[in-house]
Amino acid sequence: MKLDDTSDPAAAPAPAPPGAAPPADPLPVSHVRSRFPLGGRSIWRGVAEAQWNDWHWQQRERVTRLEQLERVIRLSDDERRAVVDAEAHFHMGITPYYAGLMDPEDPTCPIRLQAVPSAGELSSSPVDLLDPLAEERDMPVPGITHRYPDRVLFYTTHNCPVYCRHCTRKRKVADPTSAAAHAQIDGSIAYIAHHTEIRDVVISGGDPLSLSDDRLDDILGRLRAIPHVEIFRLGTRNLVTLPQRITDDLVRMLRRHHPVYVNTHFNHPRECTAEAYEAARRLADAGCALGNQMVLLRGVNDDPRIVKDLNHRLLMMRIRPYYIYQCDLAQGISHFRTPIEVGRRIIRALRGHTSGLAVPYFVVDAPDGGGKIPVNPDYVVRHEGKRWVLRNWAGKEYTYVEP
Repeated sequence: MKLDDTSDPAAAPAPAPPGAAPPADPLPVSHVRSRFPLGGRSIWRGVAEAQWNDWHWQQRERVTRLEQLERVIRLSDDERRAVVDAEAHFHMGITPYYAGLMDPEDPTCPIRLQAVPSAGELSSSPVDLLDPLAEERDMPVPGITHRYPDRVLFYTTHNCPVYCRHCTRKRKVADPTSAAAHAQIDGSIAYIAHHTEIRDVVISGGDPLSLSDDRLDDILGRLRAIPHVEIFRLGTRNLVTLPQRITDDLVRMLRRHHPVYVNTHFNHPRECTAEAYEAARRLADAGCALGNQMVLLRGVNDDPRIVKDLNHRLLMMRIRPYYIYQCDLAQGISHFRTPIEVGRRIIRALRGHTSGLAVPYFVVDAPDGGGKIPVNPDYVVRHEGKRWVLRNWAGKEYTYVEP
């Protein structure tokens, strides 16, 4: 079904030509500090460095109200109305750190688009779904989504440092009534222990790093004690929105539970600050394997040059670009969705024009619980018996004959 004008292929940006200069952006990652690189009307300029770098302070001082936000950026009329009207559907919450990355004068700033409510989320498309991935349907016990044969999603908290406006789990995130109480955590771990086919646990939320070190240590320790659980994956955006959370104490704790994988969620090069670099360094030095899951967002990263720049920075941070997700069919985020062909064009513009490490999978997490489906460009021209005609990154055709 057509989603307003977002399904118009003509709206998709053309791939950047080989060797094209990247778009104007901040300095290289190792030189960028987050403390208001774009200037602006910050209310935190007098905050001491030690306080600014305290993740507990960052959580306490989040921007959650219109009057606070007006002291940080110059709001457009649409933003001002949306901040008020969206509150009934999905709370606003922005750490001072992430707010410091916003351009205070530009409503199209890619950080603002992700953090500040906009008029687009006040309307829904006919195809929008409350639970677009059918996570609740595939939930045998509260807090566990068991869809794939050997792995589960483990919901551990409703809280995040920043409530991303493109969140696919708006029905639960920021809602205290969905908090994972101790009894629910116990039931989830008991389910995992009982099902010996589960070897991989994706620990999610909300953001599991919103939990205290002791609480997270307890959860990981109990999972590690289950013989058939081989790996954990922590799904976190703290490296992007609250890198101060990656403390020495946290990484010392994580070392005790290896192998630990950390999936991050960088969407734009402007998020690759020196603080984010330091957070990634601590995790990588502690032996964690880092991967990034970018969501394709209209007006934020729907340009091959931006994605290429982001992925190069991530590799310098020892974070492997893993997935590009087509934006889900969650309610109130249709203004973020691009045509699927935009994602395919981005992969086509990356493949061969940069190292394979910088080329993630482009996937649609299919509605109604269909799972992740790759929709990358097709490089097979034709297949006849044992002869395969293939097209390479430069558009040239080659024949491969099977033995």
